[in-house]
Amino acid sequence: MNSNLAIIFDMDGVIVDNHQFHLKSWLQFFEEHNISMTEEEYKQKVNGRTMEEILTKIMGKDLSKQKLRDLGEEKEKVYRDMYRPHIKATDGLPEFLEELKVRNVPRAVATSAPPPNVDFTMENTGLRLFFSTIIDDTMVNKGKPDPEVYLTAAKKLDMKPEQCIVFEDAILGIQAGKNAGMKVIAVATTHSREELEAGEADYVVDDFMGLTVEKLYAELKL
Repeated sequence: MNSNLAIIFDMDGVIVDNHQFHLKSWLQFFEEHNISMTEEEYKQKVNGRTMEEILTKIMGKDLSKQKLRDLGEEKEKVYRDMYRPHIKATDGLPEFLEELKVRNVPRAVATSAPPPNVDFTMENTGLRLFFSTIIDDTMVNKGKPDPEVYLTAAKKLDMKPEQCIVFEDAILGIQAGKNAGMKVIAVATTHSREELEAGEADYVVDDFMGLTVEKLYAELKL
């Protein structure tokens, strides 16, 4: 078993199974701004991208930086208020993180989410203690499928890309991990197992229940 590896976790859909809450909050936000959006369009145009990319692509490229910030915070407040009563770590994740910690496996979070959402997630799940490295949307310029967020995390961990395993839920995120030259485990929260198994991921899990370091490395033939 290769012990010289690091694990990088996307946040939304991986640390927390919150796809439906992000979807509902985006649909509510767009409705309030008279923009029609379906779940399929959400998966294609929104999930995995940075806030600025989403808003400029859908609401117009002439938005000022301040307007982008205001709209972004408006949407994320809707999401946090909606999800707060329900938030919890993805099933099995705390136990898996504890094993990684005991084994001294380096860990990072790499997300397209803004810092208030990262704080909201980490504080309400109690998982911050497991991560010394967290990359958020203020630390990268390009959203997924660009590999920047994962390459930035690897650099912070002082690991080479080929030493890193990414956990992702979104198609664009899986592509970002692969574009970074990393192994990618897909978590079937946002997409079905069938969709994910037909894609580029190296392995697919429903959640973290029963997942161990040995099982993970065996599945990836490491």
